Amino acid sequence: MIGTETDLTPTKIVETEGLLRPYIRSTPTVTLDASDFDLEPMPLILKLELLQHTGSFKARGAFANLLLRKVPAAGVVAASGGNHGAAVAFAAQRLGITASIFVPGTSSQAKIDRIRAYGAEIVVVGERYADALAACEARIAERGGLGVHAFDQVETLLGQGTLGIEIDAQCPGIDTLVVAVGGGGLIGGIAAYLRDRVKIVAVESDGAPTLHDAFLAGRPVDAPTGGIAVDSLAPKRVGSLMYAIASRYISPSVVLVTDENIRKAQLLLWDRLRVVAEPGGAAAFAAILSRKYRPSEGERVAILVCGGNTTAVDFAR
Repeated sequence: MIGTETDLTPTKIVETEGLLRPYIRSTPTVTLDASDFDLEPMPLILKLELLQHTGSFKARGAFANLLLRKVPAAGVVAASGGNHGAAVAFAAQRLGITASIFVPGTSSQAKIDRIRAYGAEIVVVGERYADALAACEARIAERGGLGVHAFDQVETLLGQGTLGIEIDAQCPGIDTLVVAVGGGGLIGGIAAYLRDRVKIVAVESDGAPTLHDAFLAGRPVDAPTGGIAVDSLAPKRVGSLMYAIASRYISPSVVLVTDENIRKAQLLLWDRLRVVAEPGGAAAFAAILSRKYRPSEGERVAILVCGGNTTAVDFAR
């Protein structure tokens, strides 16, 4: 971990966005009516970050690390459930840097294939993200290399925070932003930029309630690591950098959704909108669809669809 939460200012996120702009996409939004999904009529905005390079928001944090930090001759090394690894491999390929990526056996084949396609060394080890992280840290200690943490690193959060800039510009006047949480790099970076100008609602799989349990304990603690979104939303605990931000700017009422809720959200995003979202990418929408988050009358809501690294045939048959 590098830096502290005091390094995560809106000004620094704006500076990071300027550095990243040649390397990342400004992803679109779509405004629709909740009645399209059999809900009470109200406008909803979906921010389609799954259209980012590598199929998830992670490209932002990956490029931020490689552009803001000095990369040694040994290259970069990262542990990931899949999306972060693909993003680091892609950024390394674009910048001509060697990359080694450690992933657990729970990573989806779609994500493993994507990492390989970007030319990185890939090591599959253990059954959970924590296993891959331990192996990654052992590699760095043995051979060197720049470690790029998936969520608990200032540069990672600065990169993810650039999404807050786009949301601010594309969704003026929203009251609420609904965001899925794994380790917390995404929601933490966005909150560091938006601060208390927008209500930020966290959504987690009930099989991996990392932020939910942290809020209950008053600090990051180990949580279960299961559920359908295990390859993107199930580290052992949220990052300490993110938690310092969350305790100030994120609603403490974390919404927990079930595997069934997430699966239904995937199916309806495909059926009604032809959007192919992975489980973690659909989790925020699942909170709305399941009515576990109920907007108040007149509340203007945006929902982040943050990842699409899956195969459509898995749920479109």
